[in-house]
Amino acid sequence: MPVITFDGPFLSLEKKETLVREFTKLATEVTKIPAEAFVIFIKENPYENMGQGGILISEKLKDILPK
Repeated sequence: MPVITFDGPFLSLEKKETLVREFTKLATEVTKIPAEAFVIFIKENPYENMGQGGILISEKLKDILPK
């Protein structure tokens, strides 16, 4: 049972469905393992729980994120 994990921001249901479909499609093409064998985990994290370059992502995006 191969596992693919995606850690990222909160996503809409449509985007999650697309990620699962496309990750599975590509992984199947590359590995030749049947699609039914793959398990996809989507771990959503708020921007205040992520940082880049020593700065919280929420701080970097504070002027463009909705309040």
